[in-house]
Amino acid sequence: MDVDRRGFAKSLTGAVGAIAAGRTVVDASPTPAPALLARAQARLAPATITRIRIFYPPNYNPNGPQAFPQSNMVVLVDTDTGITGIGQGGSPDTVRNVARSVIGKNAFDTEMIWQAAFMDGFYSPGKERLHALGAIDLALWDIKGKALNVPLYQLFGGKAREHIELYATSGLPQGLVPPAEAAAMGLKDRAAATMAAGYRVYRVDGGILPSTGRAGGAAVAGGAAGAPAAGAGGGGRGGGRGGSVFDSRSRIRLIIQAVEQIREGVGPDGNWMIDLHQKFDFHEAVEVCRLMEPYRPFCVEDPLREEQFRTQIPKLRLLTTVPLAPGEEWGTRADFSPLVEQRDIDFARASLPNVGGITEMLKIMAVCDTHKVGIVPHFTGPVATAGHMHTMMAFPGQVLMEYNQGERPVPYMPEFLDCKNGKVWPNDRPGLGVSVDEKQLTFIEAMTEAAPGITHRRPDGSLTHW
Repeated sequence: MDVDRRGFAKSLTGAVGAIAAGRTVVDASPTPAPALLARAQARLAPATITRIRIFYPPNYNPNGPQAFPQSNMVVLVDTDTGITGIGQGGSPDTVRNVARSVIGKNAFDTEMIWQAAFMDGFYSPGKERLHALGAIDLALWDIKGKALNVPLYQLFGGKAREHIELYATSGLPQGLVPPAEAAAMGLKDRAAATMAAGYRVYRVDGGILPSTGRAGGAAVAGGAAGAPAAGAGGGGRGGGRGGSVFDSRSRIRLIIQAVEQIREGVGPDGNWMIDLHQKFDFHEAVEVCRLMEPYRPFCVEDPLREEQFRTQIPKLRLLTTVPLAPGEEWGTRADFSPLVEQRDIDFARASLPNVGGITEMLKIMAVCDTHKVGIVPHFTGPVATAGHMHTMMAFPGQVLMEYNQGERPVPYMPEFLDCKNGKVWPNDRPGLGVSVDEKQLTFIEAMTEAAPGITHRRPDGSLTHW
């Protein structure tokens, strides 16, 4: 914990000098002097942001999802107290754009900084700049937790659960069984193995193909069951290579065949989910959701096109009973709140740093808790995933987290999350509770200059739009 030792020493010297001069030192407050000293020691001195540094991790791909929307660029925020916060997300140009509103500010004023960065631009941030704001905001909260020497979930209200339940993007978590064995498994076996490993949900993509029962668990139209095939997402991410043919009409029949096998694998009390990845138009989404109802999915992700969520999800809600979970591509609570408040969705896929960081995530959590809507964060970089753990530990509603690291370490992170038995467990390390080895990162740029934005102030000093 950082103490304003200079101010404390000055006040103590003044008191000693007064006694030496024969003057009586009068404590005008009713609080005893020892309590005042303890309070002074506990007061946090300002931590001025002096520099923002950005790095590429070893697996960064400028043309892949690591660049955007799942940017894993590491962002370090330095302060004049010697505390450095760790964040992740954004791109060099977007972080540079946001940094001008952050440098020179007190790192503990997270709300003020967030509002300034959001309004300082001529336009409000789009998804790309919001991602960068989220990366910096993660680092600022990390600084706050480190300064107070507490894990962040303690600052959000403490534990509301004992652990975070998980699912893997690939369905069968990577590393759970040897690759050759996994390739030979059918959907039923893959789903059963996921449940046996302690994961809450077995997940598939809307391009899933059913197992045929032939040797090797081959799927219809080629490829391993539950694994990506040509033009099919299987249990993997993204639904196949770009440019491949996807026949939405015929795929509905195949999805239902596949989920019947999955339900058999997870058993009557196990859970499975499907990400339709916005592949279907409204009438097709209605059909596939209604056909899946007897197999009781945990949730159906992104059943419609994102730009049609606000107008068409309320209609879909009236036509199916499957739990709906849209929003992995969305941003702030302004996007989520209408559907949450009307209870048209069952889970919000709010993710860090996409929503703008922890500062905004806490507000989304409050809206969701008010209307008893759960949260299912989308997978992201490992630092931001640590942010998911802290925020979701403090959220009292239903939570499920997409998580692909398993029990494997992150090579450039000496300290990361604790995962065992298909669950992430909290730890007591301060801040985000993670660390990075800068020697394994590629340095890109350091930013040290602030620039005044166009945001105005109200008479009381709070910020308002230009």
